[in-house]
Amino acid sequence: MAPELTARLEAYYRLLTAWNTKINLTGLKLAEFSPEALDRLLIEPLVAAKYVAGNAARMLDIGSGGGSPAIPLALAVTRLRLLMVESKTRKAVFLREAIRALEMSGAEVVTARFEELLTRPDLHEAHDLMTVRAVRVETRTLMALQAFAKPGGQLFLFRGSVTADPSETVTPPLVWRATYPLLESLRSRLVVLEKRPVGRGVPRGTPQPR
Repeated sequence: MAPELTARLEAYYRLLTAWNTKINLTGLKLAEFSPEALDRLLIEPLVAAKYVAGNAARMLDIGSGGGSPAIPLALAVTRLRLLMVESKTRKAVFLREAIRALEMSGAEVVTARFEELLTRPDLHEAHDLMTVRAVRVETRTLMALQAFAKPGGQLFLFRGSVTADPSETVTPPLVWRATYPLLESLRSRLVVLEKRPVGRGVPRGTPQPR
């Protein structure tokens, strides 16, 4: 890992730790630098970063909370222009402070529920990558979220060991592309969906996890 990336990830983690004593950003134990917290907040997004499409330029994170996976992933893939969506005001204030402290010039925060943003035409089919961790994923939710993705864009779903894999229930224009293991210690997975152009037939066959 590049020294600059390591330093910025450490700065983010320390900022998150300090703010977490004031507002509830995460239930993970941060002060002790616990392996679970480091794995969940930093390592998982770094593993996921290698599956970002090479031409991805704009990223939308839904329910950003304390900033992971969005911030570590955007720090790892520096070309990404990041928009984080967080409905809780105090968490959004933290995210803006993190952007300032980490000098993430291409990042923004909007304080809203993602459903409210469906009325903004400028956000429709505008993003190459969307990331979701904390939001409950249902078919209706996926159908709403896909409005923000460009045709050919990716949707990354960060799933735990007990959360359902939507690979069998996803409906057009989304198609399941792959489910990759993230961290064995957490039994976590990355489900990758893709938005296909309307009217284009796509076989269900997908590449095997690497």
